[in-house]
Amino acid sequence: MASSVHVSLTVTDLGRSIAFYRGVFGEPTKHKSDYAKFVNAEPELHLALRPGLTSAATGGALNHLGIRVDSTGDVRRWREEMRQRGVVSEEEKREDCCYALQDKFWVTDPDGNRWEVYTVIEDRDEAAQAGQACCSP
Repeated sequence: MASSVHVSLTVTDLGRSIAFYRGVFGEPTKHKSDYAKFVNAEPELHLALRPGLTSAATGGALNHLGIRVDSTGDVRRWREEMRQRGVVSEEEKREDCCYALQDKFWVTDPDGNRWEVYTVIEDRDEAAQAGQACCSP
């Protein structure tokens, strides 16, 4: 069996979160009154949602989540597919970030968890110039 990544998020409103992630990953593979799970083949990801968060995130240990794709065309395809499913994204942009030149866009779930869909165009030996935000929208 191949390896995959599993992420479990505690959310404030399970219904709103399911609606958001349905727009990102399609229909949940499991949906109960107190649990939802999305299993995605591309990228291979197992995402579980559980209610219990009392308020939206305010900057905890999780900075953001990312989906790395193969090309700028894939970034645009992901953005368009999400748009068609009702997910609003921030503008696609080319950014010198995290020691790499990247094309990317960002989406935010109902609890403030940030996701980037990105591709690396070129790795860099130097960090972005001082004052530039890195890995944040």
